[in-house]
Amino acid sequence: MRQPSVIARRVAAASVTLVVAAGAAACGPKDNDAKGAGGDSKPQKGGTLTVLNASPQEDFDPARLYTSGGGNVPSLVFRTLTTRNRESGAAGAKVVPDLATDTGRPSENATVWTYTLKKGLKYEDGTPITSADIKYGIERSFAAELSGGAPYLRDWLIGGADYQGPYKDKKGLASIETPDDLTLVFHLNKPEGEFPYLATQTQFTPVPKAKDNGTKYEEHPVSSGPYKVVKNENDGERITLERNPYWSAATDAERKAYPDKIDVRSGLDSSVINQRLSASQGADAAAVTTDTNLGPAELAKVTGDKALAARVGTGHFGYTNYIAFNPKVKPFDDPKVRQAIAYAVDRSSVINAAGGSSLAEAATTYLPNQKSFGYTPYDHFPAGASGNPAKAKELLKEAGHPNGITVTLTHSNDKNFETSPEIATALQDALKKAGITVKLQGLEDNDYRDKIHGVKTEPGFFLAHWGADWPSGGPFLAPIFDGRQIVKDGANFNTGFLDDKSVNGEIDAINKLTNLDEAAKRWGALDKKIGEQALTVPLFHPVYKRLYGSAVKNIVISDWTGVLDISQVAVK
Repeated sequence: MRQPSVIARRVAAASVTLVVAAGAAACGPKDNDAKGAGGDSKPQKGGTLTVLNASPQEDFDPARLYTSGGGNVPSLVFRTLTTRNRESGAAGAKVVPDLATDTGRPSENATVWTYTLKKGLKYEDGTPITSADIKYGIERSFAAELSGGAPYLRDWLIGGADYQGPYKDKKGLASIETPDDLTLVFHLNKPEGEFPYLATQTQFTPVPKAKDNGTKYEEHPVSSGPYKVVKNENDGERITLERNPYWSAATDAERKAYPDKIDVRSGLDSSVINQRLSASQGADAAAVTTDTNLGPAELAKVTGDKALAARVGTGHFGYTNYIAFNPKVKPFDDPKVRQAIAYAVDRSSVINAAGGSSLAEAATTYLPNQKSFGYTPYDHFPAGASGNPAKAKELLKEAGHPNGITVTLTHSNDKNFETSPEIATALQDALKKAGITVKLQGLEDNDYRDKIHGVKTEPGFFLAHWGADWPSGGPFLAPIFDGRQIVKDGANFNTGFLDDKSVNGEIDAINKLTNLDEAAKRWGALDKKIGEQALTVPLFHPVYKRLYGSAVKNIVISDWTGVLDISQVAVK
């Protein structure tokens, strides 16, 4: 979270292996139900599923992966203490047991979490999975040479901040106890009611210490899931998975594991992927993508073809695109100026720039519009669908700018339909009607990320986005608005530099709650409270539209990932 490279993973939906070609956001499939397409026949075991992706599955080591809910391809190989519920829509935003018998048993103040493993769990070589293996898998994620995973364990576990991993410190973390082969006890340095969500991350994958060969482990990680890695070429560009004979469906209620083989081919151009899925010739008839959306032009063609339209999965992921302000930079230090910009925004033109209403949904709240996040509708500065330039001019006049202002909007030159020139130009045109002259500063993506996440370099006015590590308000609001998470010497995501004791205190209070429904309501109320300060202007939640092959059955798209879940797919 605090590394510049991680924001790229967040753009990719926290590394669910998603690449945003035209969006991402929150709900379930609208074009297909969970029973899916590819004919009405009952899903059968057998066959080969081909995965056509743009981005290689790099760092195929559970310690190094930054995923949401265990990822898509990774969760075929790596099981964790808990996992996402593999159902369509809102039901899929729930956390459920995986290797553990339940989602965890908290102490009264949620600082101690206890898990019991199911009996009969085995690796691909038939050896038993033990609690010590999960403890070791977590500990190795602290090693510098295996960095890249989610940072929460370092922040939450007692002693985690100073631990260097088992290669340097063989004593391990005392805050993870394994009193017997089936029990794990985690001791946290503060209450964390959402620990069951964290336990879905791949760092909770069991790793047998005797098979750990450090940075080479990713070449053949030992499987605890329904499939094992038989080939990993060119750093994840071509991965072949075959059945793990020791995986038992009796211990795994979530993964269907219908295909006999999974063939993951990456490094492909997005247009080529969509062409191949559209044609569905040969092996491509049994193909899906986990990272390539339909773009606006492609979607227009698909919509006009009933047969193709029936093979489009629609999903949403917890994700918001927004304008960010640095209140330390004039004139954005004046709330009325920030409010004026909020009133002047024409969301209709922004949505058109993002690919149209099929690929983006207007947002007036920072939290995504899903129940699991605690979504609470509000619109503090109502601009309507096309902006309210008259109200914006009125506020500018009150702020001492009767003749308007000239400002610079920083954006990425990356063609992502989110923080890119199309969105910036739409905002430039809308704000001009309110007397706000916008100069555009486009930067190459790496320069853009470095600039907006540096405390000393952050511009006053720029485009930003945030995706969920899991479907809750916690990992959405805390990194952006908790004053204690302002990072002075590293990647800072609290772009508004908000350090409000009441906000920080409410974050702590919600984190103590183990009733996640009650916590969600509190996150929604907090979002509404923070929104009054106009430190951001929510623009839209992107929508995933993805093709799949004509022979693919059993389509499940949850509100957790927003994309087709390949653990449910059948090709026969």
